[in-house]
Amino acid sequence: MDTRIILQLLRKEFILELRRKSVIAGLGLYLFSLIFICYLTFNLKENVISPYTWSALFWLTILFSVVNSVAKSFIGEKKGVFIYLYTVASPQQIIISKIIYNILLCWLISIAGYILFSIFIFNPVQDHLIFLSVLLLASIGFSTSLSLISGIASKANNSNVLMAVLSFPVVISILLMAVRATKNALDGLDRAASTDELLNLLAINCIAGALGYILFPYIWRS
Repeated sequence: MDTRIILQLLRKEFILELRRKSVIAGLGLYLFSLIFICYLTFNLKENVISPYTWSALFWLTILFSVVNSVAKSFIGEKKGVFIYLYTVASPQQIIISKIIYNILLCWLISIAGYILFSIFIFNPVQDHLIFLSVLLLASIGFSTSLSLISGIASKANNSNVLMAVLSFPVVISILLMAVRATKNALDGLDRAASTDELLNLLAINCIAGALGYILFPYIWRS
């Protein structure tokens, strides 16, 4: 596989994203608004919520932000772009470049959300290494699974509805492991207590990545 084509596709994604400044600003405003609403609603300046409520609010915010950003991977593409990609790259190169770009985007959203939560609310995390590891693995899981689902949904008429239906069971499994590992990070437990959740997240990522690599060529040709 020619890695130069993957790098060129990644460069295309970044250039297009930078040109669509309204999309970037809208995503940032969406993330900021969700966190600020939580701050106003719960009067969080006085730290009246528990760490577990903080965890629930955090993951809900990250989930909605990530789904809104990754869902447009293929759904937002025009048919002319698809025709162009048919001629310059293989399906495997396209899906790999999309996954890598979405991983970086999800990771950026997660870190930005974590920083904003720490500023506007408070930071109850005691084990930052475990928490950041969970953020990274969850970002990879969301990206690998939602990129493939976006490719499937783009072939249907009601793509947004199909995207929501197909992504629900996958997202729930990733969130379940992430929330459990986050609880351990909030409680400051020994890092060995989070091993099972981190390994499960890694396994989900590997399975989703393998399925995307194997199945996407069939979706791409349809």
